[in-house]
Amino acid sequence: MTTPEYTQRAHIAMFSIAAHGHVNPSLEVIRELVARGHRVTYAIPRIFAEKVAETGAEPVLYRTTLPSPDDDPSAWGTTLLDNVEPFLDDAIQVLPQLSEAYRGDEPDLALHDITSYPARVLAHRWGVPAVSLSPNLVAWEGYEEEVAEPMWAEARATERGRAYYAKFADWLVENGVSEHPDPFVGRPRRSVVLIPRALQPNAGRVDEKVHSFVGACQGDRAAQGDWERPAGAERVLLVSLGSSFTKQPGFYRECVAAFGGLPGWHVVLQVGKHVTAGDLGEIPENVEVRDWVPQLAILKKADAFITHAGAGGSQEGLATATPMVAVPQAADQFGNADVLQGLGVARHVPMDQADAATLRAAVLALVEDPDVAHRLAAIQREMATEGGTRRAADLIEAELPAG
Repeated sequence: MTTPEYTQRAHIAMFSIAAHGHVNPSLEVIRELVARGHRVTYAIPRIFAEKVAETGAEPVLYRTTLPSPDDDPSAWGTTLLDNVEPFLDDAIQVLPQLSEAYRGDEPDLALHDITSYPARVLAHRWGVPAVSLSPNLVAWEGYEEEVAEPMWAEARATERGRAYYAKFADWLVENGVSEHPDPFVGRPRRSVVLIPRALQPNAGRVDEKVHSFVGACQGDRAAQGDWERPAGAERVLLVSLGSSFTKQPGFYRECVAAFGGLPGWHVVLQVGKHVTAGDLGEIPENVEVRDWVPQLAILKKADAFITHAGAGGSQEGLATATPMVAVPQAADQFGNADVLQGLGVARHVPMDQADAATLRAAVLALVEDPDVAHRLAAIQREMATEGGTRRAADLIEAELPAG
């Protein structure tokens, strides 16, 4: 797709939440829009202001009630309603903040993360186009019947579940939106999907007039630092459960037991902020324990990846043609793990089965299978044609009002 001749300087407003998995996928797209001469504002809590400002966008700060990325994952609760109620409560108190912040400075187009409910309300109020930037899978034809209805059946039957829906519907009506909460959240008018089509379940049943897959928008990660493969390491394994659900010392101990001292292997074990090397017992020389790593830089040199199967990590594994063992923790990760396994490039190992023997057997089987390498190479080639950051910006510019 060629870049359209769009010369008018527009004000594009991006809206997201304070979560690495929701902010990071958007940053290169924002950087590209700024480079094309657009004024981009980015509504975000203060904790991400510096990261947003580095793209050239103007942070528009708001106060959030959602758990911080640095909080213990238990802050999100354990049930479906525990997980979704905070987003609605936050949206209700964020909307007036953003309404005031943009008073007299309304944008020409609203870009928004899938969790930013105020953005769609404001776009409706302002009469401007809204485009969803989805960092993970999107709904396909039949999604509601096959996934959403069974998942919500129990919660909807409770007083708490009925109260949640009533509160959501009332909030929408109060703000002039007649849509039911379910399509309001899950059925945007236009969506740019920041994952490769290969990672989308039932991709053939996705309405691509609404959802455009652009694949990885990774950009230059040089500022994150590099990583060098140790001399003598025949194989490198990266283990990372992302940035949120990392409080898993028992799992990390199993990884150490599985690969510690394994001849020829070097292991990079990212444990996050809630676990230390001291929690893991004796650490063999071939295991490198870090609280954070430049993930993409390591994957470019790695032979295997044990991952929670978040959308970001999954597509980085595909983009670098790295075999994966998927140990999902929450949300879309379970579906991603199944998709990766279905592609023949990963093994889905449930957390309660992720002992040392299972992890070691899965990794060794993957790296020794030439068919896995062949399939990964084919997906890598396909992803290279999806357009990435430039195509995402092209699609967004195509939604700007004419004139």
